[in-house]
Amino acid sequence: MATKGLITVIYDGQCRFCRACLSWLEEKVKVEKFAYQDIDTTPFGLTKEECSKQVYIQYQGQISGGASAIAILLKARGNKVTAFLISHSGPLAAMGYRWVAANRNSWVIRKLTQKLEN
Repeated sequence: MATKGLITVIYDGQCRFCRACLSWLEEKVKVEKFAYQDIDTTPFGLTKEECSKQVYIQYQGQISGGASAIAILLKARGNKVTAFLISHSGPLAAMGYRWVAANRNSWVIRKLTQKLEN
């Protein structure tokens, strides 16, 4: 399923914020993207339930999820400082990711989504 050299992104295709983030990412990075709702996730070693909770990527033969996946995507896009901060903030990054994932309909995330879409 994954094409060698590309970053494969498995995301929530029903999430407007997720789609907006991917569009922003694709301005600078070529990715292979799959909404988890539309694919068999088992070749990636993932369940639909796992994919419903966080984004996953496959890159260089490894699967990463949540904040770790975001850091890799940001680094690939050229946002190296932000990627470094996420990669090195440990539990704080994971907590921030979980907050965003659980509050995708909050005012803050809706405004960020609108900004990404424009």
